[in-house]
Amino acid sequence: MVRLTRINHQPIILNSDLVAHLESTPDTVITLTSGQKFMVLETTDEVVSRIVNFRRAILESRARCEYGEGTE
Repeated sequence: MVRLTRINHQPIILNSDLVAHLESTPDTVITLTSGQKFMVLETTDEVVSRIVNFRRAILESRARCEYGEGTE
């Protein structure tokens, strides 16, 4: 999950698996696989960076579990 800020300054937590695509119009518009759209304050680059970091953290956590690290 990725924390973002709607255009009205309300926080939103995004399930990044549901993102179909991002647009800069110049506001950042996120379109979900359901077709739902919403605008956020973060740039498209920032949204992509947060999604990449979230997924990286999941993969790193999985790798630690597979190799027995942190399972004392």
